[in-house]
Amino acid sequence: MFERPEAGETAILVEVDLGDATGDPEEFRLLAESAGALPMLEVRAARRVADPRTLVGAGKVEEIREAVLACGAELVLVDRDLSPSQERNLERELECRVIDRTGLILDIFAQRARSFEGKLQVELAQLRHLSTRLVRGWTHLERQKGGIGLRGPGETQLETDRRLLGQRITLLKKRLQRVGVQRAQGRRARNRNLVSTVSLVGYTNAGKSTLFNCLTASGVYVADQLFATLDPTLRRIDLPHGGSAVLADTVGFVQRLPHDLVAAFRSTLEETSSAQLLLHVIDAAAPGRTERIAEVDAVLEEIGAQGVPQIRVYNKLDLMQDEIPRIERGEDGLPLRVWVSAHSGAGMDLLLQAVGEHLHHEHVRRRIHLGAADGRLRARLFEAGRVLRDRPMDSGGWELEVELPRADYERLLRQEGELEQRIVAA
Repeated sequence: MFERPEAGETAILVEVDLGDATGDPEEFRLLAESAGALPMLEVRAARRVADPRTLVGAGKVEEIREAVLACGAELVLVDRDLSPSQERNLERELECRVIDRTGLILDIFAQRARSFEGKLQVELAQLRHLSTRLVRGWTHLERQKGGIGLRGPGETQLETDRRLLGQRITLLKKRLQRVGVQRAQGRRARNRNLVSTVSLVGYTNAGKSTLFNCLTASGVYVADQLFATLDPTLRRIDLPHGGSAVLADTVGFVQRLPHDLVAAFRSTLEETSSAQLLLHVIDAAAPGRTERIAEVDAVLEEIGAQGVPQIRVYNKLDLMQDEIPRIERGEDGLPLRVWVSAHSGAGMDLLLQAVGEHLHHEHVRRRIHLGAADGRLRARLFEAGRVLRDRPMDSGGWELEVELPRADYERLLRQEGELEQRIVAA
């Protein structure tokens, strides 16, 4: 019989090096502290291959057990994903609660979620993670329901829990689909009004929310911790030389972001993949900023946002010497990198200038002749952009003058092969 131990706050951190150079001890400590844990001791283990039973091997398990007893720890946090059986075996031998990297990040997300959608997304990710733990994590659930009148063939407690879990996951998916439809309607309305969306992306704790507050004069929660803000926030910003845009603050990324979280937050991350411009916020003072940039780019590719135009915003210049706010441009003259300090406000005018230049370049206006049989294509043009003129022609078709984001225009060209032949003026 195996009952999971109760969890507490005092923790032993276990960092496992399997030769893939993906660990970051400082980030893992920050994750633990962000979840509310009190790290007492760090134990490092190096192996060429993972032990199938305990991940770290019998000798290292004994070392961790001695550390738990010496520090009076109530929790062991492992900077790797554990299989259900590895988690159960470690808890049995260490006699305390064991939580892997995914479980730790899910706990942080559960604390940070505030909106209805955010809570649904976190619960869905937690249930998906929990569903894999029902197999061996709680063997006492395999006992069949008993009592007078209930003996004999029937459903075990494990089967009941698995069925109820599946039903709850299905319900959450349906609710999130409805929220996703509402978000899509909002995006279509912004496209029709030619209001561009600029999405902030970046590694967690890079200063996205501080930058967001500086640009929009908002009061988004800011703290020097990982995943300080979770729910997406949208605000309007005014651009130099006229015009405006919607700025979206999104969840930050970390190394090995759990796939369950990426899947659960897909509707939120669609604000990123459908944006006209990404501001990739980078902690310029971070020693491992190159690796962090690569991690963010990998997640952007996973959600289909790798093709969205991007400006890299190097933040926290106030922590660096001999660096001044500036714009660095590419061969086409468009801004590629902007160096700023959201904390002091230095370089905010340069950043807004760079955003305005990009968005002005990212809109096209076309005059298009459509035939009487092109009703579906006409509807797509109304959906994708702003129709400035819609005049019926004597031939039975329409003459449309439309203005739309360049990314949407190029997407229509790829999807609607006949569109290019119908353009009569640029």
